[in-house]
Amino acid sequence: MLPNWLEQGTWLLALDWSIRLAALLWIPARTTPGAARSWLLLVGFVPLLGLPLYLLFGHPWLSRQRILRQAQASQVIREQQLPLAALRWMPAGDTQVAEMVPLVERQGDFMPTHGNAVELLDDYAQSLRQLLADIDDARERVHLLYYLMFDDAVGEAVTATLERAAARGVKCRLLLDAVGAKRGLRRYRKRLLAAGVDVHAVLPGGLRWRRSGRMDLRNHRKIAVIDNRVGFVGSQNLAEPVFVDGFPNRELVARVHGPVVSHLEAVFASDWFVETGRRLQVWPDAPVCNTNVVTQLLPSGPAYPFENARDAVNALIHLARRKVVLVTPYFVPDEATLSALRIAGVSGVDVQLILSESNNQRLTAWAQEAYYDELLRAGVKIALYRPHFLHAKHLSVDDDIALVGSINLDIRSFALNAEIGMLCYDPGVVRRLREIEQDYLSQSQQLTLQQWRSRPTWRRSREGIARLADALM
Repeated sequence: MLPNWLEQGTWLLALDWSIRLAALLWIPARTTPGAARSWLLLVGFVPLLGLPLYLLFGHPWLSRQRILRQAQASQVIREQQLPLAALRWMPAGDTQVAEMVPLVERQGDFMPTHGNAVELLDDYAQSLRQLLADIDDARERVHLLYYLMFDDAVGEAVTATLERAAARGVKCRLLLDAVGAKRGLRRYRKRLLAAGVDVHAVLPGGLRWRRSGRMDLRNHRKIAVIDNRVGFVGSQNLAEPVFVDGFPNRELVARVHGPVVSHLEAVFASDWFVETGRRLQVWPDAPVCNTNVVTQLLPSGPAYPFENARDAVNALIHLARRKVVLVTPYFVPDEATLSALRIAGVSGVDVQLILSESNNQRLTAWAQEAYYDELLRAGVKIALYRPHFLHAKHLSVDDDIALVGSINLDIRSFALNAEIGMLCYDPGVVRRLREIEQDYLSQSQQLTLQQWRSRPTWRRSREGIARLADALM
């Protein structure tokens, strides 16, 4: 008969290897190869910890109810665009834009429309002042959807502005991510409800997690729609700019008029329906603008059948013939995106990546550094912006296409978060975006391969270890 300690050790060893073998059979069949490698590595080293973590965070699952509601909302969006054929813009054949339009429409539901006006706001305080002023001018309704709202001066100003609007009889609805806006919800929710503002937390989790989804799935969109007259979309949250001590955020927001405002409201109504089960009738025709900018919305997230944001970004990189500029605060690409950037660089396309030298996510910052050597060798230029935390997210291709919104160039934005992007097929918008990009570059350090390879060995080790967790971020 085996001693008690040996018998216990045998059972632990059997359990240990049973977990490893079960993970080997289970994880690759339900997870992308890159993520599967990361999870199998964790389970292999620490089985008793790795398995429960995988069960909680390993697969970006949503409840069936949410997936069904998103499919229903997508169907409504497609059907309601059918009578609006006069607003549809048709690209010229055999162009880069002609290749992008059907991809974006089939995945994200929205057709491209002409007759829009797009104003790019690069000043943090100015964009907030404009948002508050537009809410103060509201006469019918205000719809806000934001990832983050803090209990600070900006949160207080937004709350007071919504209270004033509700007191005038304006119907105000506010969707806030349950995690990102936790502080704002805790501070202002009861006050806003008392004022008549309809407030809901998105993906609340807690005891209701089975009706939501995986605990770390988040709604990262930033959208405002006022009276179907004016809309906002971009990277800026409802908070003061200091996310990183000493490095206030620098953002980019698009203030828009025209049919795209109705499309932004349809995204809000879709999220409202997914979260509450209540339908909103919010599709009156927004007036056409003389500026006639062509736009197309691209919502993405785990409720959609495909990774819309990743596919669109990769398609844009592959379509670039002369120049592509990518701006993001978080750069942890999957293999497809890394390959697209490398191919573009080697092919002679002028590829400029602009990242922030400061970063509020330390592990992400270490992981993204692991990609620099490969990209620099391929001819991709990497600039590190110094004065602020560059939280803006946008992309420009040649002289024809701009993408502005909430999408980071990381696996989390591609696979886990609900995001929103707005494509502008307009040389004027691209020229304005290039001016902003040039301002970033004038305050950035351009890395060189020689300089990068002179970093200490311990940093290389840190980067490699952090990159192993890229699919988990």
